[in-house]
Amino acid sequence: MNRLAGFALSACLAFAAQSTRAETDAAATALRAAEMLEEAALALSEADGARDRVEALTETVRAYEEGLLALREGVRQAALRERAILFVFEAERERLSRLLGVLQSIQSAPGPLLLLHPEGPVGTARAGMIVADVTPAVAREAQALRAQLEELALLRALQDDALAQLTTGLSGAQEARAALSQAIADRRVLPAPFALDTEAMAAILANANSLDSFAELLRALPSSAPDDIPDFAAARGSLDNPVIGTVLRRFGETDAAGVSRPGLVLASRPRALVTAPWPASVRYAGPLLDYGNVIILEPEADYLLIVAGLGEVFVEAGQLVTDDAPLGLMPGPEGVGEDLILPATGGGGANLSETLYLELREGGRPVDPAEWFALE
Repeated sequence: MNRLAGFALSACLAFAAQSTRAETDAAATALRAAEMLEEAALALSEADGARDRVEALTETVRAYEEGLLALREGVRQAALRERAILFVFEAERERLSRLLGVLQSIQSAPGPLLLLHPEGPVGTARAGMIVADVTPAVAREAQALRAQLEELALLRALQDDALAQLTTGLSGAQEARAALSQAIADRRVLPAPFALDTEAMAAILANANSLDSFAELLRALPSSAPDDIPDFAAARGSLDNPVIGTVLRRFGETDAAGVSRPGLVLASRPRALVTAPWPASVRYAGPLLDYGNVIILEPEADYLLIVAGLGEVFVEAGQLVTDDAPLGLMPGPEGVGEDLILPATGGGGANLSETLYLELREGGRPVDPAEWFALE
């Protein structure tokens, strides 16, 4: 076997080992996701008997979202590995075809014919020595090829099974979200509201021409933050994201249109649950300018947390919310089937079609929320 063939064989064997590790990681991720979805389904079935159904359903919705996210990641890993294997097959199609031809000819040729040589016994002996030297290398390469083909079949089976799990998980998540919306609507005992100056709020809405001016006008009203909530300033760097997603743009970054905003833009999936990162009073909840539905929380006097871009709002102005309380849902219809998996193979973020704007204001001026939230 020449040096080039030996190098190709070494690369093939190394790739097979790497591929097996990747397949194992993808399968482990998908298995963990399946367990998470099963636990979420169990939690949904038990939510009706919970003392606080809203809280139980909030945890259930988030569990579904985390399970679906893990499932998509497992499928993404499997799909990327499948593409890598197919790429190697395509790059070495000619060599693999010759290898398969050699294997087929060896398998189909009668045994005695393999011992004949036109140069007689000496030629037969020499050919036997060559075959003895080449056969183990061919066998090793055939074994590597077989391992890749078996892995390819496993990866495809994993993706097919995950698609069925995804369909079931999406159905459960939608059911949990609907139940959460209904539980909030049916809730008879709401957290204690603070007194609202409805006339002042109407005047603010009429005079605000930007989110910044609205926040400034709102800040001029008396603080509604209760005295008995935890110290918000001590939470710097530890707040959970209000929605499962990724950071699309950071504080002050310019978007494609040349617009920069003093906050974070988070990319999330349609109908994702938005929760309160800290106990707070709701200063405003509803549509505002071109931001969609906006919720402004006051976790402490002189702090305002603005969450904008929701599709559905669960809270009302004057309400007190607890940590992790449901604030609403992101807009947009959630896709079905392969639409939720295939685009993700390109990089894992193609399904994050909705954006949530997050701004934190301290003493009337925006500050970088990244210093407060535990961002990934």
